[in-house]
Amino acid sequence: MKVSVGNKIVLIGAGDVGVAYAFALINQGICDHLAIIDIDEKKLEGNVMDLNHGVVWAPSRTKVTKGTYADCEDAAMVVICAGAAQKPGETRLQLVDKNMKIMKSIVDDVMANGFDGIFLVASNPVDILTYACWKDSGLPAHRVIGSGTVLDSARFRYMLGEMYEVAPTSVHSYIIGEHGDTELPVLSSATIAGVSMRKQLEKDPELEPKLERIFEDTRDMAYKIIDAKGSTSYGIGMGLARISRAILQNQDVAVPVSALLRGEYGEENIYIGTPAIVNRRGIRRVVELELTEHEMDRFKHSANTLREIQEKFFPAEEK
Repeated sequence: MKVSVGNKIVLIGAGDVGVAYAFALINQGICDHLAIIDIDEKKLEGNVMDLNHGVVWAPSRTKVTKGTYADCEDAAMVVICAGAAQKPGETRLQLVDKNMKIMKSIVDDVMANGFDGIFLVASNPVDILTYACWKDSGLPAHRVIGSGTVLDSARFRYMLGEMYEVAPTSVHSYIIGEHGDTELPVLSSATIAGVSMRKQLEKDPELEPKLERIFEDTRDMAYKIIDAKGSTSYGIGMGLARISRAILQNQDVAVPVSALLRGEYGEENIYIGTPAIVNRRGIRRVVELELTEHEMDRFKHSANTLREIQEKFFPAEEK
């Protein structure tokens, strides 16, 4: 793998999610150079100017430019936020036909310009499109990462923190599976301020339905936000920034992303949300959580839902 000299990121797609991500990158001083590509060039010029005017208050000087695909040649990361947005009442999986074509066009242009870094995909349905990015790019799977359930897990941790009146940073719990309606919480390995959720569930039979309601609110939160303001942006923007920081700073931290499974959870050849150890080379390894029988059944259902969609576009991958 050719490693770029600096920490340059090319962002493709400067809609609500892309701009929120760019804003988070600059505020946290994560990259040296942020080149942004978008089809709305006039609006992009305005965003580039506006972002640059905030650099003076940032922790480090980030160069923000209007990019072209030629910028991909020496980029450490290409982050894809482009695509048709989810509309009120629309599921993420319903976006697949429109966004699959967009993804192929973008990836072809990126690779034609000599890109040899790490892809981070946020476009929905993210698990399917990350798989498509991997296939279209020809890059090793560990260098193609989806945002997966990073936002879902953050929402769940926030809501559990509210319930237990502790900071969400003291809550450790993952949402795994499809970034969508079939995702699931892994309560069996969750801890609240170091206290095992599994033991709490054994002691209090009324706790499980309470936690399931919190999970359902987490799962359906995107629909509420989209209905209220048209899109979700800040949460996923900060989640993408967290993944980017883990990569560029070589952190070896566990982050819930969309990663290719190669036998983990008994699954093969599918991108799906799971914790993974992330560093400068991408995904070092997938973390296979120890699931209960009920959790495994839900995970299998989620994987099968994604596989049915995937095989419509990649029939050669069947068996």
